[in-house]
Amino acid sequence: MLLRRLQTQLCKTQNLLNKQQQLANASNFYRFSLRSIIQSSQANFSSAVVAQDVKQEPRFLEQVELFFNRAASKTGVPEDYLEQIKACDTVVRFTIPLVRDNGTVENITCYRAQHKHHHLPVKGGTRYSEHMDLQESMALASLMTFKLIIAGIPFGGAKGGVKINPSKYSMPELERITRRYTMELAKKGFIGPAIDCLGPDMGTNEQIMTWIKDQYVSMYGENNINAEGCCTGKFVNQGGIQGRAESTGLGVYYGTQELLHTESFLEKANLTEGIKGKTFTVQGFGSVGYWASKFFQQDGGKITSIVEYNSAIYNPKGFDVDDVKEYFRRNGSLYNYPKATEQTMVDPLSFLEKPCDILLPAAIEKSINMFNADNLKCKVVVEGANGPTTFYGEEILLKKGIVVVPDMLINGGGVTVSYFEWLKNLEHVAPGRLTKKYKLKKNIEILSQMGYVFPETSPHMNEMDGANEIEIVYSGLEEIMTEAVREHWKFAVENNLNFRDACFVKSIRKLHKHLEETGLLI
Repeated sequence: MLLRRLQTQLCKTQNLLNKQQQLANASNFYRFSLRSIIQSSQANFSSAVVAQDVKQEPRFLEQVELFFNRAASKTGVPEDYLEQIKACDTVVRFTIPLVRDNGTVENITCYRAQHKHHHLPVKGGTRYSEHMDLQESMALASLMTFKLIIAGIPFGGAKGGVKINPSKYSMPELERITRRYTMELAKKGFIGPAIDCLGPDMGTNEQIMTWIKDQYVSMYGENNINAEGCCTGKFVNQGGIQGRAESTGLGVYYGTQELLHTESFLEKANLTEGIKGKTFTVQGFGSVGYWASKFFQQDGGKITSIVEYNSAIYNPKGFDVDDVKEYFRRNGSLYNYPKATEQTMVDPLSFLEKPCDILLPAAIEKSINMFNADNLKCKVVVEGANGPTTFYGEEILLKKGIVVVPDMLINGGGVTVSYFEWLKNLEHVAPGRLTKKYKLKKNIEILSQMGYVFPETSPHMNEMDGANEIEIVYSGLEEIMTEAVREHWKFAVENNLNFRDACFVKSIRKLHKHLEETGLLI
C-alpha cells in the first residue's frame, strides 16, 4: 500500500517536472521568437529607412546649394570666397499673435531672409503658405540674388513670408496678419524703400501688398516721401504699375520666343523656329501659367495639357486658355472639362508626362524629380516656377538631351516689372507721362514736313502718340528678358555648359567681382 502511494507520488512529481520543462521550453521559444521578430523588424525598419533615404530628394535649400556647388567649381573663384557668396547675410524668424474671428488666439510664424546686401534695397517676394519655413526663405532669397544679377537689376536678393494657408482665414484676419507682419518687419529693420522692398508671391496679391504699403506709410510716411516704395505688386491706384499681374508670364513668353529664334538653341533642342505650332504642357494655371499660356496661344502655340493640384486635362488639339480659366474659376477643378479627351483627379502630375514640345512647370518646387524625369516626353523644360526641377531630376533630363531653361533666368519678369514699379514710386510720376504729348507733336511735325497731314479726328492720331505706361512696361520687359536670354545662352554655348550652370557661373563671377571692387570681401 505504501509502495503504491510512493509510486503514485513519483508519477505526479514526474508529470509536474515534465510540465515545468514544457513551460520552460515554451518560454525559451517565445523569447527566441520575440527576439527574432524584433531583430527582423529592426532590420526591416533599418532597410526601409535606408531605402527611403536613398529615394528621398534633398530639401529645397540643399537643392539650391547642389546647383550652386556644381557651377561654382567652374567659376575660377576661390573656394572660401564661394562660401561667403553662397551664405545668407541676414535671416529673421518671429511669431505674431492673431485673434481669430471666433475670439481664439493663434500664434503664427513669420520669416524674412536677405541673401546679399551688395546692392540695396534687397528685393524679394512675400509668400503665404503652410509650407513656408526658414530653409525655403533662404533658398528663394539665394535664387533671387542671382536672378537680379542676370537681369541687371541693382538689388540684393531676399524672400520671406508667413506660415499659413490663406484660404483658411477670413479677409479681416488676413489684414490683421499682414499689418502685424509689416509692423514687426519694420521694427527689425527688414522693410523699407531703401532697405528691403517686398513683393507678391504665392498666396499673396495686390490686396496683401496694398495693406503692407498702407501700414508702412502710416508708420513712416510723414518722414519718408518715398514710403510707397516699401513694396511692389500693389493696386495700380495705390502706387502699383500696369502690367505687373501678367509680368512673370509675359517674361516667360519673351524669353522662350527669343530662344525659339536662336539657331544654336533650336539645333540643341531639335525644334523648328518660332512658337507657332509648338505644343505646351503647363503645370499651374495661376498668374504665371495662365498668362504664359495666353501669350503662347496668341502667338500660335497649342496648350495641349494643363495640370493643376487637384486635376489635369489633355487634348492633342489644344485648349482655349481663357475658356479653361473660366471653367476652373467656376468649378475649382479642371475635371469634367467638356473639351478634354483625357482627364484625371487621381494623379494630376502624371499628365506632365504627356508628349509635348515644351513643358512649363509654373506651380511648386520639385515637380520634376528623380522619380518622373525619365518619363518626360518633352524637348524643353521652361521653369516658370521657382525650383520646379530637382538636382537629380535635372541630371536625368540632361542625359536624355532635354534642355532646361532655368528659373533664375526665365521667370525674372515679375521682379523686373517690380523694379519699374519701385522706380515709379521714387520718381512720383508714371512712365511716359511727361513726354507723351511732346512725342505726339514731334511725330506730327515730322510727318507734316514729309507732306502728310493728319486732322485731329484721324484714327491714326493714337498711333503717333507717345507710349503710355503699359507700353513702356512691356517694352522694357522685352528688352531685359531677351537680352538676358541671348547673353546667357551665348555664354553656355561658348563655354560648353548646360543652361543653368551658365547662369550660375556668369552671375557668381559678377557678384565676386562686385564684392572685390567694393572691398566687401576684405
